[in-house]
Parts: sequence; structure tokens; C-alpha cells
Amino acid sequence: MTTGELLALFDAAFDAQREAVGALDRVARRGRGDGHPGQYALDVVADVAILDVLQPAGVAVLSEESGRTGPADAAITVVVDPVDGSTNCARGIPYWAISLCAVDADGPLCALVANGATGERNTAVRGQGAWRDGEEIHAATTKRLADSVIGIDHLPPRDWGAKQYRGLGSIALGLCDVATGGLEGWVQIGSFAAPWDYLGGLLVACEAGAQVVDGQDRELVTLDPNVLRQIVATATPELLAEVRGVALS
Repeated sequence: MTTGELLALFDAAFDAQREAVGALDRVARRGRGDGHPGQYALDVVADVAILDVLQPAGVAVLSEESGRTGPADAAITVVVDPVDGSTNCARGIPYWAISLCAVDADGPLCALVANGATGERNTAVRGQGAWRDGEEIHAATTKRLADSVIGIDHLPPRDWGAKQYRGLGSIALGLCDVATGGLEGWVQIGSFAAPWDYLGGLLVACEAGAQVVDGQDRELVTLDPNVLRQIVATATPELLAEVRGVALS
């Protein structure tokens, strides 16, 4: 499949996800699934809708909710987080997303990270750039932590000296906000992320010129669902060096 065909497929999957989740009332959105810890029923509903779109295309799928499906020998694996920011979605906070990333033998190929509450779509194609709703995006040029608004997943153990902090609840959207310059950085503090959490946002951020690394300098691109990473993203190399010094030491 071409990247254009893949992105069209991803758009269809997003439309299906929004329709499925949108059909749930407020009580149903807070219901729990019976799979992994922390799973909501809405995660399962979204996953079923997305798989109904992806599986006929003949790609392999690695989903947070249903694991590996599709042909074992497929040239492309689509890594899916059906709802990144499930707690936000369950509580009516408009910051939750679908994250889809096509991975081939050379790594992430193209991605869609789309906000299910607002419809805003972030896309990227390897070597070609990144876009929000069709407009090309670029990371900020900020070099100092003191001038930066940093997204976090938990409260830092101490003040790093950033201008401000934001705990927003979605890794995928946080990375995309670094890609647009809405945030100068995003640092994972209290937990570690699986591939479906970050691969889509990783490609968007990197194609927009941001720096994205693992806190322990391990390889980020993996299709192993048991591999967890500490995601650190910054707008510039200079800012990354400062964040390393205060947040990762």
C-alpha cells in the first residue's frame, strides 16, 4: 500500500472510532473492560470498530486492546492505540486520541494521531514532513527550559526550572503538540510507554523537527508489546540537553 492509501485507511479508522465512542453515553464511557488493568469498555468498543476497518486491508495489526492480528508475513504492521487518553475520554475531557502508525522494515512509515473530541488530525510521512489538518507543522525553536512549557504525565519530584508544566493525559497528543510548538517538550516521569502509546506521535514529532529519545537511550522503534520506554521529547537539541541534565539525572 502507498502512504496515501494508508492515510486514507487511517482516516476511515478514525471515523469509525469516533462514531463508536460517540454512541456511548456518559455512564457507558466510565464502564470498565475485563481485559488489562485500567481498561475501559470504551477502549474495547473503539478497538472493534478500528479493526473492522483495518483487517480487510491485509495489514498486520498490533493493538493495545487486542494484541496481534492479521497476516504474520505482512509487509506493514499498523500499531494502534484505539483511545490514548481513555480516562480523559471517560470523564468528558476533550483531549484523547486514536494513534495509528504504519511500520515497515525501515521503521515508522506514516502516522495519524487524531483528537477524538475535536476532530483535529495530525499526520506524518517518513521523510516528507508532518501536518495538522493539512497545514505543515514545525516544532518550536526554543532552546532554554526557562522559556518552555513542558508536558508531563506525573508531577516532577522537583521543579526543573521550566516556565510552566502541563499534565494533559495523552502521550500521543502531547508529542503532536511538541510537533506544532504548542509545547516545547514532553517528559514521561511516572510510568513507561508501550509502542502503541508513542509510535504515531514519535513520527509526527520527528518529522516536524523535534527531538524524541528514550530516557535511557534505548531504541524506540519496536513491535514488541512487552518493551516499555521512557519518552522524552523536546523542540531543540539544546533544550534536550538541558532536560537531560535536570529531569533524567
